[in-house]
Amino acid sequence: MARLCEEFTLCGLPVGGVRGVESAGLDRVIVTQEDRTVTVYKVSDQKPLGSWTVKQTQKISCPAVYNNRTREYVVVHDHKILRIWKDEDVNLEKTFKATLAADIYQIHTLPSREPLVLFERGSVRQLDALLSAPQQEIEGVLSEDEVIRWSDSLMEGGSPVVLFVTEKDGLFHLYAQKLNPSIWHKFKLDTGEENDCPLSFVVSSQRKGIVLMCLYSSGCIYQMPLSLHSNSAEKEQVLPRSLLLKLPRCEDSLSRVAILVLDETHVAVLGVPYSNQRPVKDCLSIWNTSFQTLQAWKEFPEGSCGQLWCDCGKLFVPHGKVLTVIPFTCEISSLAAVLGKLKQPDAAVKSISTVVNWNTMLHGAQSAEGPEPTPEHTLVEPGSKRNLRSRKSQVVSPQSQPLSLDEILTEIQTGTKEKIDEHLKLFLQNLQKSNAQLIIAQIATILVARCKTQVKFYPQKALVNLLTTQMLSYSLCPDLMAVALDEADYSMLQLCLQQFPDIPEALTCACLKLFLSVSDSDLEKITVDLGNVASYVELDQSSSKAEEKMEIVENGFSPLLLEEDNCDGKEADDCLQSDGKVTCPVSLKRAVLLNEILLSSYSETFLLPHLKDLSVPQVVLFLRYLEYLYTKQCETVRVELPGKRSPTVNQVLDWISLLLDAHFMVLVMATEARELITHLHKFIRSQVKFYSQLSKIEGSLQNLRQLKPQKSDGLYSIEVIKIF
Repeated sequence: MARLCEEFTLCGLPVGGVRGVESAGLDRVIVTQEDRTVTVYKVSDQKPLGSWTVKQTQKISCPAVYNNRTREYVVVHDHKILRIWKDEDVNLEKTFKATLAADIYQIHTLPSREPLVLFERGSVRQLDALLSAPQQEIEGVLSEDEVIRWSDSLMEGGSPVVLFVTEKDGLFHLYAQKLNPSIWHKFKLDTGEENDCPLSFVVSSQRKGIVLMCLYSSGCIYQMPLSLHSNSAEKEQVLPRSLLLKLPRCEDSLSRVAILVLDETHVAVLGVPYSNQRPVKDCLSIWNTSFQTLQAWKEFPEGSCGQLWCDCGKLFVPHGKVLTVIPFTCEISSLAAVLGKLKQPDAAVKSISTVVNWNTMLHGAQSAEGPEPTPEHTLVEPGSKRNLRSRKSQVVSPQSQPLSLDEILTEIQTGTKEKIDEHLKLFLQNLQKSNAQLIIAQIATILVARCKTQVKFYPQKALVNLLTTQMLSYSLCPDLMAVALDEADYSMLQLCLQQFPDIPEALTCACLKLFLSVSDSDLEKITVDLGNVASYVELDQSSSKAEEKMEIVENGFSPLLLEEDNCDGKEADDCLQSDGKVTCPVSLKRAVLLNEILLSSYSETFLLPHLKDLSVPQVVLFLRYLEYLYTKQCETVRVELPGKRSPTVNQVLDWISLLLDAHFMVLVMATEARELITHLHKFIRSQVKFYSQLSKIEGSLQNLRQLKPQKSDGLYSIEVIKIF
């Protein structure tokens, strides 16, 4: 079985669209756009990690790739010019450049192998061999007017193989070059009926060998097994084909299509209707080739361009003006599963959509096994009353036996909160690890659905028990946080923010708005995990104990610099407390909740519109707290706060910038924010001036390294160094 999971947008697209999407390591991809730009994205955060652009007079010829051996990026512009750079490089014009003697068609990468360069005339070279002599002569393999339509690479017998399909006068040929040793193979593709030509190709290495699959304009997918064991490539071979899958017919001729192999029994098809009753070509579908069945589909009303890529269990589809990422899952196929009659090994699990476990993707799988069940029988010695009594006590009573899955699902739909808490706790303790995530997600979904239909029903304890298993994510139960927001359950929201790395930006801002608007009297009644916040949050009525826990060292924060840099003629000390100490503008519990917001994952593009919904008093309060955190961080030697869940200085500065970007005009006009903005301006200027003074003596400090250390005469000596 295969399923398409909840999609998300990776980035917007220019008018020209996308030239290619290539893997750049775990959870990273390179997006090469038609507008001269190459961008590296972290997929889980939808956040760009770096972007590079060629000149306006230049044009990228083929998609950029990532060389995992050297951790470098490679791109070709103007067909012959190679550019190689690393993450730390900023300007592409200042990076390594090599001009080759022939036009390049594509660059292919394989794990732990040197990238392979395929030229437009069919020659193949390793990248390091090209860089050693960029102007070396490149021989032509293809005949005149023969054009490459598709290419790919794979490993076969420990050697890299480059395959590409060419077209000339309506005839298609497949070339395969096996390196180390270099062996050429040429095959002729069978076009079959008249006006039936191959549109999309994909190659896969399976247990039965290398297989080429072709999607033809008639809507049929043919498979063609390849044999590369022959050492002779002089004679052209005809590649036999067999029908793999016949897709629904389309009234119009197919043109912009794509096909990908997901595993040995599933293929993804783009641009072909998934049903005869609904002839929509702009759709993505997953088919089971063993049983000829449709597994999942998704339509694109904005239209698609026939481009499809796959990386790390995700499909990348450009459509409309965005590049969409669609995670998918594929399971082992069987006839019972296809017919919907597959029995689960331990319990009959009701149908529930499987989605991506973001906790596993981002933080690794965590063990969630319960304790071993108590045995019903214990070996006893004959005549021992004590052992008999112990055996008797170990027999589980009918009331304490865990319910089956069907019974617990019935219980949470009709039972009281007390009964649900009791039975669910026992059920989770005896839950086996297999299918545990699906079962927990199903229970949470049913509980939350009941909360939405029954206003007075809110099993807070049961939901907390489900969260503590660390098997839930936002994708598995999207309505959980919405219900917690309606109930103003701050402890539940704190748990969700700590454990869900895939929370949408709209919900993050909704939590922030709630945390900023709640009164201090209401916060005193709730219970949250304070962690180490008390060690650096100093309130007006607090003692000096919290201050003694931290080593206070002036690191760029100087009231004297503020006085010197005063820009409005007033004393800078007025902005500070009269006793020189800075106090936190929020309570301990509010600070804990705000810290969870600062530690949450987000994308600036999607977060900024929702931040504009905050009111001016809320923005001012949040900025005052961020200013306090930044001040405390600058007072420490390591510029960091104690505790595992404390925001870093970069996170604090990022949120200050986001708030100022979202509310700059409002803050400038608001009278209550004028003092805060002025003080932030002065404080940042003092920091800049301090670091500029450090940079002035940087040269002198570097000269100290060149001084030869003098031999000391005794156990103690004083050395005077003059800096000119």
